[in-house]
Amino acid sequence: MTRATGYDEERLGRLLSLLRPAPEGWVQAATELPAARRSLDEIVSRAEQDIEFHRALIADLETALAQEGYEPVRPLVVELRKRFRDA
Repeated sequence: MTRATGYDEERLGRLLSLLRPAPEGWVQAATELPAARRSLDEIVSRAEQDIEFHRALIADLETALAQEGYEPVRPLVVELRKRFRDA
């Protein structure tokens, strides 16, 4: 840190140690988010390149995902519905 802020690393460490730990749900979400984003990007990219896959997603999203080996979990389904709403 710079002198202008008046906080050095040791002081910041002490201040951070006073905070409560992050809730379990936040930690779990932060851990799962990168993989979920990769899956989402992969599905969208494939749908842009494969018209049959795109049509299957529009017709029955959850079934199309399951048939392709993706777990149709709620956050993924909700985000895909948003992306394909106007398709």
